[in-house]
Amino acid sequence: MKYFGTDGIRQKADQFTPEFLSFIIKGLVNYAGDKIKVFVAGDNRESSEWILSDLAAALESLGIEYYSAGILPTPAINYCFYKIGFNFAIDVTASHNPHTDNGIKIFERGKTSGVKLCEAGCQSIEDAIIKAQPFPLKSVELQDDLHQESLDIYQKHIENYLKQPDFKGLKIGMDCANGATSVINKTIFEEYGAKVELINADQTYNTKINYNCGSTHLESLQSLVTKNHLDFGVAFDGDGDRCMLIDKNGQIVDGDEILAILANYLKLPSLAITVMANQGLINWANSNNIKLEITAVGDANVKAAMDQNSISLGGEQSGHIILPNEPTGDGMLTALMITKIISETKKPLHELAGIMQKSPQIIVNLDATKEMKANLKESESTKTLLLEYSQKLEPIHGRLLVRPSGTENLIRIAMWGDDESVINKLVKELKTKLEQTL
Repeated sequence: MKYFGTDGIRQKADQFTPEFLSFIIKGLVNYAGDKIKVFVAGDNRESSEWILSDLAAALESLGIEYYSAGILPTPAINYCFYKIGFNFAIDVTASHNPHTDNGIKIFERGKTSGVKLCEAGCQSIEDAIIKAQPFPLKSVELQDDLHQESLDIYQKHIENYLKQPDFKGLKIGMDCANGATSVINKTIFEEYGAKVELINADQTYNTKINYNCGSTHLESLQSLVTKNHLDFGVAFDGDGDRCMLIDKNGQIVDGDEILAILANYLKLPSLAITVMANQGLINWANSNNIKLEITAVGDANVKAAMDQNSISLGGEQSGHIILPNEPTGDGMLTALMITKIISETKKPLHELAGIMQKSPQIIVNLDATKEMKANLKESESTKTLLLEYSQKLEPIHGRLLVRPSGTENLIRIAMWGDDESVINKLVKELKTKLEQTL
């Protein structure tokens, strides 16, 4: 598809014009009819404020019943629209992308929970955008605000999931990425007795979201944890559907290690992971007779594998973890579950994460146009180059994965192997040659 990637529509914020947003709503109506109720919310990047307003105008112009919930994490949006009884949720967010980007995620009702909009729905929206038949937008009338009600519903869900843990005595650093989790996380953790030190927790619409902070920029959190002698740290991304952790020594605990901790604690027989998983997680799972289902990158692929194979837990190295009986990744709930495990086992995070030994792995990004991404898949010279470097990795039991990002103008190059110095050298070589070839 031209507009929908691995996680909805994501592009520069100024491309979400009132007309473009009206085409999205028209496509949704073409797919589902006009007798629907739509739940609208998003993260707190600056552009989300006016995009939410323009979406409201488009919905009103087509006579669609809708309600706004303001700033909410993506997992809360997905849970609350289904719980309250809406047909769809429109989530305005670009997740971990910089504030200059924005995006649209759409959830619809599944059998037991909210699910990402199906391919037919996405195609209907694509068709409406391509046909580009605008209609006049009405002014927005005052709508009920479901923000506090949604926060209460989401917090109750978390309480029911965790079953009253005791976090007393734990000191936690928390980086909210100046994003959507800023409106709720400290309250929840402190309710269970933890002491929380917050950074990057702007609750207003802002331009600081994800800027040198959050799950993709962990330096500030590492400094906070080590300087203030905290037990561990938690970093969320802009919309709160993923988290990364920092142990008391300032070391990163990523999604692969989080999966190992959870699978070990829950005594699970199987896991769904992606091709980006560290070899150390694969080795740990194999040595513990845990069956692995390995998918393409993307939480939708992980969730599909979980559903098809009756797997309770899955996720990605980036910290996008889908917990048992949950419909989508939830950074807040993942962090709370890890905190519960720490409090129950009385083991520090670094000891829990130590059950798996990570193999050397390097990921570098190559700036890429759409044409370069297309050439990556189609060019014979590129295929020959990648085969050459895959063979160079064989002596160190390595592997290579090169893929176009589904959410950014990047090509990601990942290498694994037993010798870090060798893969460091090879990945730099490959990046230079790949850029020339493409």
